[in-house]
Amino acid sequence: MVKILFVCHGNICRSPMAEFVMKDLVKKAGLEAEFEISSSATSTEEIGNPVYPPARRKLAEHGIGCAGKTARQLRKSDYSMYDFLVGMDSVNLRNMRRICGGDPENKISLLLDWTARPGDVADPWYTGDFEETWRDVLEGCSGLLAYIRKNAEDTAYLCF
Repeated sequence: MVKILFVCHGNICRSPMAEFVMKDLVKKAGLEAEFEISSSATSTEEIGNPVYPPARRKLAEHGIGCAGKTARQLRKSDYSMYDFLVGMDSVNLRNMRRICGGDPENKISLLLDWTARPGDVADPWYTGDFEETWRDVLEGCSGLLAYIRKNAEDTAYLCF
């Protein structure tokens, strides 16, 4: 089983968008049983809050629901539980490494590292541009899934 944790600052916009986009991509590929996908925050600011309404609406525009999701904070123990810890921007990465006590197994990456245009996913909390975030998230999740599927034979935890 492949375990992926998406991480952003508050876990109410970008990382839950990535969580539910990836779940949708995996479902459409018929691979739901092979994946565990979640998301978390590096901060405590939004703990317990639902996905931010504009992010929920953007997901819904594409037929993706996120009911029941509430923000939670990244824990040090998540490092050993997940195969991929995927941050949305460089500040997230710095905080993820601090919380996890480093990255000795090279599990931590940026979402857009899985695309042809590495960099930060703009935070729609500040930009207000949920469409741009949607495009970045979809591209990043698609790239990560393609990488995982391509490398399935070389990876003991994959069965497809």
